[in-house]
Amino acid sequence: MTSRSDDIRLGADIGGTFTDIALDVRGTMFSTKVLTNYSAPEQAILDGIDVVVRDAGISAAEIGIIIHGTTLATNALIERRGARTALVTTEGFRDVIEMRTENRFEQYDLNLQLPTPLIPREDRFTVKGRIGAEGQELQPLDEAALEAIAERILAGNFGSVAIGFIHAYANPDHERRARQILARKLTIPMSISAEVSPQMREFERFNTVCANAYVRPQMADYLARLQTRLKDMGAECPVFMIHSGGGLISVETASEFPVRLVESGPAGGAIFAADIARRFGLEKVVSYDMGGTTAKICLIEDFAPRTARTFEVARTYRFSKGSGMPISIPVIEMIEIGAGGGSIAWVDAMGRIQTGPESAGSEPGPACYGRGGKRPAITDADLVLGKLDPHNFAGGAIKLDISASEQAILRDVGERLSLNAISTAFGICEVVDENMANAARVHAVENGKNISDNLMIAFGGAAPLHAARLCEKLGIDQCIVPRGAGVGSAIGFLKAPFGYEALASKLTRLSRFKPADVNALLSDLKASAEGFVRTGASGQIVCEITAFMRYAGQGWEIPVPVSDEPFGDDAAARLKALFETSYQRFFGRAIDGLDGLEIEIVTWSVKATDIRPAGTRHELTAGKKTSQPTTTRAVFDPATGAPQSYGIVEREALCPGDRIAGPAVIVERETSTVVTTSFDAVIQSDGAILLIRKGSQA
Repeated sequence: MTSRSDDIRLGADIGGTFTDIALDVRGTMFSTKVLTNYSAPEQAILDGIDVVVRDAGISAAEIGIIIHGTTLATNALIERRGARTALVTTEGFRDVIEMRTENRFEQYDLNLQLPTPLIPREDRFTVKGRIGAEGQELQPLDEAALEAIAERILAGNFGSVAIGFIHAYANPDHERRARQILARKLTIPMSISAEVSPQMREFERFNTVCANAYVRPQMADYLARLQTRLKDMGAECPVFMIHSGGGLISVETASEFPVRLVESGPAGGAIFAADIARRFGLEKVVSYDMGGTTAKICLIEDFAPRTARTFEVARTYRFSKGSGMPISIPVIEMIEIGAGGGSIAWVDAMGRIQTGPESAGSEPGPACYGRGGKRPAITDADLVLGKLDPHNFAGGAIKLDISASEQAILRDVGERLSLNAISTAFGICEVVDENMANAARVHAVENGKNISDNLMIAFGGAAPLHAARLCEKLGIDQCIVPRGAGVGSAIGFLKAPFGYEALASKLTRLSRFKPADVNALLSDLKASAEGFVRTGASGQIVCEITAFMRYAGQGWEIPVPVSDEPFGDDAAARLKALFETSYQRFFGRAIDGLDGLEIEIVTWSVKATDIRPAGTRHELTAGKKTSQPTTTRAVFDPATGAPQSYGIVEREALCPGDRIAGPAVIVERETSTVVTTSFDAVIQSDGAILLIRKGSQA
């Protein structure tokens, strides 16, 4: 019998168009891309595993660990395909998830459309009982009313229950008791906000527990089905999930808290880029991840992606904060737009070319796939412009129909604008590139950064096709396209540590700081976070502690890292100094000279991770030996506005130090890197491609 090996690891990333598989066999990587199967998502993983284990010459039984990320939870929220969910909440708070915060994210839009709540009003039930802001019971829980609510839920054919009470983050007793009472008559999953998101601000907390309950039955069923089918094919290794904060958790935890899986795939991409940044010693990086459905931009500083405690899904207004569904969980902070290879191109009422957010996905896919798609996608435009080889797409697994692409582009866009196929395709690509450039600029400005100060790391199946042009628009001089870029997120899963972040809101003014109480709270959070990590890690664990602080009266707080040691009598003074230093870094100066201006702590965070060995360090090289392509292809060149002869180079034929003068296309199995006229490409010591702007200081 073949036994599994701990040094054989597999990453599986289900995206909106492709499912990416990366298999690491003792340092050698094998990868593949398979079209995502919407009706049975696990089938694409199984098909991909068959491919990579065959290429590696091993059996599925030898795989030591599988790490999985998926967009299924995100898609279920966006497309409203979750279970019918009941919300049980405090009397008087039935409409919190509908009223939201009453902020207008578009001040002058008279026809402003807010996202519809996940749970309609008739499925929200209220009960008397009240916990105060300090955690004290102000009114006992009406247990008889909960018995009656259980009967109504039982009769209503609900699939899940969300329980969210006011101030449950300060005292979860009422929520836990409500779950006990409902469980006497109900056998469906129940989620309570004190466990899903124990943070202050009831709208975000209620919405998060509703989202968790909404997708929980579907995700639990999927994960159970995946594990069963993996065992049937011989892969009896443990399966772990990557969560939105970039760490690994067990399948059991993911089944109970599936909202933590929202943005899990993009998180893997950010980890992948951070690992590349660390390998080359790059302190300022912007990662650019463009797949089949979306494009993601993330800032990485000091080898770590930026993180946040809340984010939004399903924004109704592009780039507009407040227009989406808030999810209050730890997450890697990035900006995401509907600009992937499958994004549909169309013409708006003003005669302007637009792209996305609607995507052709894998079913039916872009017109060139020949799977029934009739509308033009960005992949169709890339094909018409010559960026893609119709006979060598996805390693030759998918033959592309350039005639179908031209017909779709002309029918839906070109004829309306009196443009030929080439001009229309260029217009589509320019629009999507400019949209991505704008997204990158917005993300950088919101974080007080200059985007052109960064080196770009591009990955995902479509990003290397557009990266050089995006760098031209953003004023970025260098871009790395790492090995395995086409399946970057899946490789990122293999780099992710076992990690979990536990949070708790406890509003505390420094003038009333009690070290013993805070030490007890942090001890509980550390035990909780380390408990999750221990399900997959046996080595040393480190904890990062963050206090989220503000001046009293401010609407939001800033993160203040603190050392992992018990607080003593001097804690208030130390925290004040740390806060003022962090405040000055964020806003230029601390607020001083105002008597009585209090500083308060809103939330504590403990992030536990296991320690991973550092990777091999590499130095960027500008290369010396110029490699001359032996074949060429006509590719539309943005600089000249016409097709030009681009050299075509196989990536596997290149060696470290080789330099390829643009224009050229470097082709590989899962993607192609377009080197525009203004760039050269140099192969690095680890096989990565470095795009260098001609004339810049490399």
